[in-house]
Amino acid sequence: MTTALSTRVSKALSPLFRRDPFANFQREMDDLLRRVKTDWNGDWPVEPFSPSVDLSETDDALQVRMDVPGMKPDEIDIEVSGNTIRISGEHQEEKEEKGITFYRMERRSGSFTRALALPAAVKEDEVKAECEDGVLTITLPKTEAAKTQKIKVAAK
Repeated sequence: MTTALSTRVSKALSPLFRRDPFANFQREMDDLLRRVKTDWNGDWPVEPFSPSVDLSETDDALQVRMDVPGMKPDEIDIEVSGNTIRISGEHQEEKEEKGITFYRMERRSGSFTRALALPAAVKEDEVKAECEDGVLTITLPKTEAAKTQKIKVAAK
């Protein structure tokens, strides 16, 4: 019985599989690669400036760590509102100096904004931030209601 059903299904679907479902995709990819090869000057495009972020939690606080290499503390703004932290900054591009010819400039510059939803309520007035060795560390103490409460189970 199953062989008769599979034979009917395969005969019904055979017109769909006579066409190669990937032929159009292959043509599009070939065209894309041909255009890239024609237009490409050997440099990979540089992505927009967007620092990486780690968000972690302990019993007492949340911690945000962000890579901000080459940035000065006065180039970074931090806002905490409700359950959101917004970190933004702008790193100015170095100006070309007379007598120096640059053949490549890939060091990141520009502005960024990252907004993160916080998993717990924090004491906004006690947030601390420091920047050391290109890593911004923000410590956000939790409110008493948001702290993890450990309950001891009593034996009867």
